[in-house]
Amino acid sequence: MNQFVDITNRRVLYRMLLMLDPLAQPLWGKMKPQQMIEHLITEVQYTNGTKIPTWDGPNENTEARKQRGIYTDVEIPHNIYLEDLPDTLTYPDLETAINQLMKELETFDRYFNTNDVKVIHGGFGPLDYYEWIIWHGKHFTHHLKQFGVIM
Repeated sequence: MNQFVDITNRRVLYRMLLMLDPLAQPLWGKMKPQQMIEHLITEVQYTNGTKIPTWDGPNENTEARKQRGIYTDVEIPHNIYLEDLPDTLTYPDLETAINQLMKELETFDRYFNTNDVKVIHGGFGPLDYYEWIIWHGKHFTHHLKQFGVIM
């Protein structure tokens, strides 16, 4: 069984993120370390009430994609391309971006703690807190492997 990052263990997660070298080259893809962290910030913001996700609604593949993406050990493929990278960075440095990511994760916990909600995932439809924990874990794992922080 594949091991994915446990985003609920924030102490370990924070230590892993701090292992990123700001000048590291990715093993695949085009992101630089800070771009990757800022990408994760944006993705978490879509699940913590900061940004509102959009969805075209279910199609015939939504439930199958959700089952495969959430409830299997299938990893996110390398070189998957879903969006252009922003032209500029939002935060002054990698450490500041990492600290913001940790704050966004705290907001994520509070958002689901105080609301009986599901939040839309563009490919899987509405997900609850525990499904988002799994998905974020897979997503963080994908990017930490991209930079060789974990194997």
